[in-house]
Amino acid sequence: MLMCKREYHYVGPAKIRDAAKSQPSGTSIATLDDLRAWLASAVTDRSPDGTHIVTFTINLDGELLLAPRRSEHVACASGGPVLSAGEIGFDEELTVTEISNQSTGFCPQPESWTTVARALDRIGIPHPERFTTEVVFRLCPSCGERNIVKDDWFYCTICDAELPRSWNFSRDAYVGEPSDGPESPTGRFPNG
Repeated sequence: MLMCKREYHYVGPAKIRDAAKSQPSGTSIATLDDLRAWLASAVTDRSPDGTHIVTFTINLDGELLLAPRRSEHVACASGGPVLSAGEIGFDEELTVTEISNQSTGFCPQPESWTTVARALDRIGIPHPERFTTEVVFRLCPSCGERNIVKDDWFYCTICDAELPRSWNFSRDAYVGEPSDGPESPTGRFPNG
């Protein structure tokens, strides 16, 4: 299995990043007992079948961090970069039933799955072989908007400009310093 060690820095709005500073960080999960205890004590969303659905990040040490669903990923990550981020669902047997890389704050690639799988394997959590929902993110080179690409449609939802076929949220993709002013419609700060 190819290892993806890309660091993803926060690329969402500055006001969300700043507000997240007052939110609790994610809880590190190192064992099945940690997971069981966290699910029993945390307020989590539950699907009709009883699945716990929560926010996750993988920190730069490869640790799984969990927070209640709808928590900001940047808060879960204590404001730092991540190796992956998204939502994860656990059934009553502590098996991952669903998992995605949906995090518009970090925009991780589907290839970040390898770091998620390693963290889950280290803990002993059974899981699928890949994200059950893979999200493709692209930054619009024309207007700077973060986009989710659906059905292989590589056009910006805001300005209709063509989006790159390759992931483009690297630090090199930004020109100058982002701001919350009119030059930056999303108020994104790529370096977290």
